[in-house]
Amino acid sequence: MSRKNRRGDLMSNVSCILLSGGIGARMKLATPKQFLLVGGKPILVHVLERIDTIKEIKEIIIPSPKEFIEKTEEIISNFGFSTTIHCIEGGATRQESAYKGLLEASNEQTVIHEAVRPFVTREEFVELIQNPDEAAIFGLDIPFTVLGGNDYIEENLERNYLINVQLPQKFPTAKLLIAHQHAELNGLSFTEDASLYFDFHKSKVKVLKGSEYNFKITNPIDRKLAEIIYTEYILGGDGNVYNV
Repeated sequence: MSRKNRRGDLMSNVSCILLSGGIGARMKLATPKQFLLVGGKPILVHVLERIDTIKEIKEIIIPSPKEFIEKTEEIISNFGFSTTIHCIEGGATRQESAYKGLLEASNEQTVIHEAVRPFVTREEFVELIQNPDEAAIFGLDIPFTVLGGNDYIEENLERNYLINVQLPQKFPTAKLLIAHQHAELNGLSFTEDASLYFDFHKSKVKVLKGSEYNFKITNPIDRKLAEIIYTEYILGGDGNVYNV
């Protein structure tokens, strides 16, 4: 079923794939980073608390390493979320996990996010879902010089034409699934879904203005930064800087 928003646009029910495939390798910890505490709560919970308030999102699918499915389900149970949540076994790569999540998605639109981006806001999810473009992502301008090459510089890249890709991202479920199937059959590898989607469909993907706070916790320093943001801007209540 679909319903109309205030502008009269049709807005489909949405599935959310919350990628939770970390095993803690780069953090050099035994605990996967999605389970690490920020502000006394697992990072995963911060994200679920935002998603759980969005009426358009009817289900959350969490691809997880097999050995951490039970732990993920335990955390979900402890916090009592109202949205239907399915924990499934993820893949060996991020791309495979997203593909497995899409196979379980039951709605016309799918939003993809990562469990280790805890400072995404409810408003960002709503803006993405309500955007009239069928495919949309968040992105930031790149504030530094980017050059092409490995051991030697081989190419000058135009910074004004580049973006730092963020999540969440929104796609038509069926079209993204077809793109994933094509990538799997042809051995193509992508680091996120917007590039995979565009490579197959060659159709426009809307870029919405992202936020510097919506970063991915990857390294130990990111966790320290997350604690500072939580303490200073969330507990501190500075809504002009950060609003959950």
